[in-house]
Amino acid sequence: MRLLLSNDDGYLAPGLAALAGAVSGLAEFTVVAPDQDRTGASNSLTLDRPLTLRSGANGFHYVNGTPTDCVHLAVTGMVEHQPDMVLSGINLGANMGDDTLYSGTVAAATEGHLLGVPSIAFSLVGHEGRHFDTATQVAREIFLRFQKRGLGGPVLLNVNIPDIPYAEIRGMCVTRLGRRHKAEPVVRQINPRGQTVYWVGPAGEAADAGEGTDFHAVANGYVSITPLQIDLTHTQQIGAVRDWLLA
Repeated sequence: MRLLLSNDDGYLAPGLAALAGAVSGLAEFTVVAPDQDRTGASNSLTLDRPLTLRSGANGFHYVNGTPTDCVHLAVTGMVEHQPDMVLSGINLGANMGDDTLYSGTVAAATEGHLLGVPSIAFSLVGHEGRHFDTATQVAREIFLRFQKRGLGGPVLLNVNIPDIPYAEIRGMCVTRLGRRHKAEPVVRQINPRGQTVYWVGPAGEAADAGEGTDFHAVANGYVSITPLQIDLTHTQQIGAVRDWLLA
């Protein structure tokens, strides 16, 4: 089995090394990741300049572009054979609820999915990254499960892992995406040149975090596994919009 590994924290991120460790000895893998932290890059492709591909001292390949660039470049031009699976992460920080729309980690997996490759995004929920060993073990278990028995049809999974010791993980839950409150206001500052600059404010707290959501599962010590789809069509509104146009 051939794997493609990527992330959005950059090719030197500890989470990427942890993900490589999770599949080491189980499958062949190639790593293609951004040259630096590209958190929040979402599904952006670089179309205004050429991309470069280089190899780091750790044996990982890196690209001066986004996570989507990395997977697109690898699958459509770099690797000799299309990978059997794309694994993205392990991200330092949650990718739950609305986060998935901005996440470069999820975007890398999404690009694999769009190119016809089963894909999984992994995130360690927290800011300290104390238990990458837990995330490594969970990623390994999920990969082994897929290797033994794949899912029918296209696969795009979003996995969030509590940042707690592995022994405290209570299990795995299949969940839906929750929702966050409105984001905090931008932070305005004056830079050394006297210019006003703005920092995007932090994400809001969870609003829809009830039982069955990714937020609820992680908060209660479970690994959250959310199947995602790309079709953004609001099918319930098709009739209403059609009637509005014809009125």
